[in-house]
Amino acid sequence: MDLRQLRYLIALAEEGSFTRAAASEHIAQPAVSQQIRRLEDEVGLALVERTTRRVRLTDAGELLVVRARRIMAELEAAEIELQALRGMQAGHVTIGAMHTMGPVDVSLALALFSARHPDVQFTVREGSSEEMAEMLRVDELDLAFLSVTERVESHGLGLHQLILEELVVLLPREHRLGKRRQVRMAELADEPFISFREGARLRELLVWAGHRSGFEPRVTLESNESHRIRRLVSRGLGVAILPRSDADGPGADVAVAKLVEPTLSRDITLAWREGRRHAPAAAAFLDLARDTFGKRASRPSAAL
Repeated sequence: MDLRQLRYLIALAEEGSFTRAAASEHIAQPAVSQQIRRLEDEVGLALVERTTRRVRLTDAGELLVVRARRIMAELEAAEIELQALRGMQAGHVTIGAMHTMGPVDVSLALALFSARHPDVQFTVREGSSEEMAEMLRVDELDLAFLSVTERVESHGLGLHQLILEELVVLLPREHRLGKRRQVRMAELADEPFISFREGARLRELLVWAGHRSGFEPRVTLESNESHRIRRLVSRGLGVAILPRSDADGPGADVAVAKLVEPTLSRDITLAWREGRRHAPAAAAFLDLARDTFGKRASRPSAAL
């Protein structure tokens, strides 16, 4: 008795004829008949009743099919477990990340994971939140760190918020508002802004806040690098709205004020395609990212 014979017997039980069973197994009909005959000879019992119209299993055949299905299920489970083991030994994970990640240090997660699974390879791709959401939906990314917009929030993504941090105003030290502890958005109506490029969540929040305050923000310089934006502000080339972590960390000397009327915050959210069965390495990195960053959320400020 071998696994091939058992597989053919199961196919015969499901299809009800040698012809259809052979087709389902992608072999010639005589081969199925021959293997079933050999199986019957080996067990010493008739397993099928053959008629001109249909094949029916005998009681012995029914009993053996039940056992055979259990055997095949166990083998399939074993194969899945072995695939998982192989996947963790030589997998590949493709990760998306925003241009500014604030207190979420993706390199920390990569280092922790690599220490546990040194043979897993990584690709990290930067982009806007909406670009990464589209890449998740077509499986170009396994997971991504992004901010949630209305378009990101829907359309089949699983989301796990890691961080919510306030946005603040960056001003040149000698600016007329540079001594202020808080600044209303309307007070910046005539200012040149330095901001991320269109499509970035921070640019979207800037425009929304400007409209809320009755004006269209005038963006004169663009960069997708928060440290460069900060340096440009320090040179007196404009003002900017950035996350608190980018404003308070090491970098160029600028004045920082709390933004009010409206207050803004941005999230950093771990995202993946909902319903996707991840490879073992990607699933393990997803769990590690949740564990590493999920308990580090900043105190929430008012959100958009």
